[in-house]
Amino acid sequence: MVTLVVAAEISFWILLGLGLAARYLLRWRRTSTVLLIGLPVVDLTLYALTVLDLRGGATASWTHALAASYAGFSIGYGPSLVRWADRHFLHRFAGGPKPLPSPKYGPERTRYEWQVCGRTVVSAAITLSLITLLVPLSAGTAHFGTFTQWYLKLGIAAVVNVIVAACYSIWPKEPPAGVLVEDGRVVEKAGRA
Repeated sequence: MVTLVVAAEISFWILLGLGLAARYLLRWRRTSTVLLIGLPVVDLTLYALTVLDLRGGATASWTHALAASYAGFSIGYGPSLVRWADRHFLHRFAGGPKPLPSPKYGPERTRYEWQVCGRTVVSAAITLSLITLLVPLSAGTAHFGTFTQWYLKLGIAAVVNVIVAACYSIWPKEPPAGVLVEDGRVVEKAGRA
């Protein structure tokens, strides 16, 4: 199972690189789209192989839960990860504009934190749902303990993200004095001409 997880991880990054190279270096838009659509397919295939492994009598382990978390991550964070990589690849290899950093101040930062929170909650919910589907395949409650740590860790991650986003809502981060901010990003610092 560890080999499958490692192969899926390597495949994910290779597909992402090939998809962006096809788009910007070779100008093959359709090929690029097909390759990038393959990203969640890799993780869902890993999950399907996990199900088959458990149905075949394998003992439940952390690698089975990790396979579920890959699928959850792909669905929750995948689109934003592809957009991030796309902007950086475009800038680095195709002469595109420099990607803007994440907003640091004001309502833009608050909105950004809620977006991250939403991705984390979606990712955690999907992962935990997929892990829950694995329980009956892993001799039921006898091996449930293998997966319980994932419930706790992903639950904590989701709660922490909600707390952070709520704190930015209650106490928005204000820029230091003398700093010009536009769309939550520093445009000019005091003392510059």
